[in-house]
Amino acid sequence: MIKNISNLGDAALYCDFGKEVNRKINSQVIRYFKTIQNKNIVGVNNLTPSYNKLIISFDLKKINFNKLKKIIDNIEIINDDSIQNKKFEIPVCCEKDFSLDIKRLEEKLQMKEEKIYESFFDKEFFCYMTGFIAGMPFLGDLDKNLRAKRLGTPRIKVPKGSIGITEQFANIYTFESPGGWNIIGNTPLNIFNSSKENEPNLINPGDSVSFKRITKEKYQNYHE
Repeated sequence: MIKNISNLGDAALYCDFGKEVNRKINSQVIRYFKTIQNKNIVGVNNLTPSYNKLIISFDLKKINFNKLKKIIDNIEIINDDSIQNKKFEIPVCCEKDFSLDIKRLEEKLQMKEEKIYESFFDKEFFCYMTGFIAGMPFLGDLDKNLRAKRLGTPRIKVPKGSIGITEQFANIYTFESPGGWNIIGNTPLNIFNSSKENEPNLINPGDSVSFKRITKEKYQNYHE
């Protein structure tokens, strides 16, 4: 549960759930996030969950730190059964044009390409948070034999849809952007849709994700 609540600037609460990054702690963050979201607390204008923290931003004209802290301290958290988490299967093409760092990973991990992909596609991932760029899911936990550091020099442009791995996480680039993750494939699926105002993210914290390998032909002819 929350270990400490403190000020973050003038108009935000910083809820600290601990230093560890694991599903148990992150599930607590998500439960608080969804409970507060459902309560529609007057004055709360933004919620930002991460691996083990939750930032609650508020409007000082409507509520202050002490009042909001008291609400959070006494809030009744929804149980796990009422949280509707989703499961997704994401198509990925790993042809040479898309697997920008697979050869680098073969050297770093001392594994053959097919073994890397075998381990990756055999895993069900858990969405800890979204961020960095809009809707980008941070998916854990990679098997230990796949964990590699970021690129020494980040790319100026990582193509939209790129599947990256680094340390214990995998992610999906929702837009073309700079980035230093190890790119192993690309999905034709649109992970973020700004036209859906209420739910632009396809994948949200608490959801589960598995990846399915597809051919370049299927990638090019893919329709959602």
